[in-house]
Amino acid sequence: MTTSFWTKLIDLLSPRRCLGCQERLSPNEGLLCSSCAQHLSLTRFSQNPVDNPLARLFWGIVPIERAAALFYYEPATLSASVIHSVKYFGRSDVAEQLGRLMADDCAAYGFFEGIDGLVPVPLTKGRYRHRGYNQSELIARGMADVTHLPVYHRALERVSFMGSQTRLNIIERRENVEHAFRLCQADGLRGKHLLLVDDVVTTGSTLMACATVLLQIPEVRISIATLGFAKN
Repeated sequence: MTTSFWTKLIDLLSPRRCLGCQERLSPNEGLLCSSCAQHLSLTRFSQNPVDNPLARLFWGIVPIERAAALFYYEPATLSASVIHSVKYFGRSDVAEQLGRLMADDCAAYGFFEGIDGLVPVPLTKGRYRHRGYNQSELIARGMADVTHLPVYHRALERVSFMGSQTRLNIIERRENVEHAFRLCQADGLRGKHLLLVDDVVTTGSTLMACATVLLQIPEVRISIATLGFAKN
């Protein structure tokens, strides 16, 4: 890969750091250095998007067409550092870059064929003000840079947030988000194939709640894309 003069100059004036080890990145490296990138456990779900561990979370509960996640998410690992940089340390730029990376990975296997648009999982207005951005929307925008699909960032609205779901079991998680979302600006989405986009999925409860609301739109179809998939 050829590195431009301007990229080299920017790296000289303001060195970029690896999200994993914090060492200086070379001009031809992206978010992670070559060494750390080897430790990011990719799922390869996009190679079989109809039948994989993420897709199976929805079987018999909410009808979806396909599902993919970029990497496995595990606490206290490199994958957690990447996600936490986006959610808690203001790295909005990382969210878009990861979205582009995921789109490149999925596009190689035809994952986006027939999909009409991207719908990011929304935040409540309070959490949006506190964070300054919705990481799922930025991931979706990064994906849109590659796919040129529209982002319907106002299709859904989050009307409640009941706190962290980390310590809840699967039934409690589903109950916690059962009525957390509603349709907002869904005009023109009838009959479309929509890709729900989020950062990390564990039990799938949040995405199930979003998908259930979107399925109120006549003839709509739903697929799922997340950066991280937590191993249970």
